[in-house]
Amino acid sequence: MQQKELLTNLEVASIGEAIDHDLAKQMIQSYQTTYPETFTTLMVGRKIIDQILAQPGCVGIRFIDAINEEGQKTLVYVGVDAEGKDILKNVMVERNGAISTVPAIVADRGFGDQFWIWLTGGSI
Repeated sequence: MQQKELLTNLEVASIGEAIDHDLAKQMIQSYQTTYPETFTTLMVGRKIIDQILAQPGCVGIRFIDAINEEGQKTLVYVGVDAEGKDILKNVMVERNGAISTVPAIVADRGFGDQFWIWLTGGSI
């Protein structure tokens, strides 16, 4: 029901909700069973999440499937504004008063499957 409300009156900052551990486990196991060859994990640290969210106008983060330089599946994460648009540049005022644009933070480099399996024994 919350998803339907968000689609009609999109409030990006409110997308997502906490779920209980049993539901999380059920959802993960269902995915692993349905798509065993594509199951992956990615752990991202708080510092980069905070840096993305601290950008002017950022109210959320979009996670996008990607392939890194080594050919491994990963996620790229980018901040989004209140309209759900990717934040790809930021406007800055230089010390001399000039206005310039700089690239926004777009991130990767999380730890993948092998670290998660080592850390948890492969289960939630």
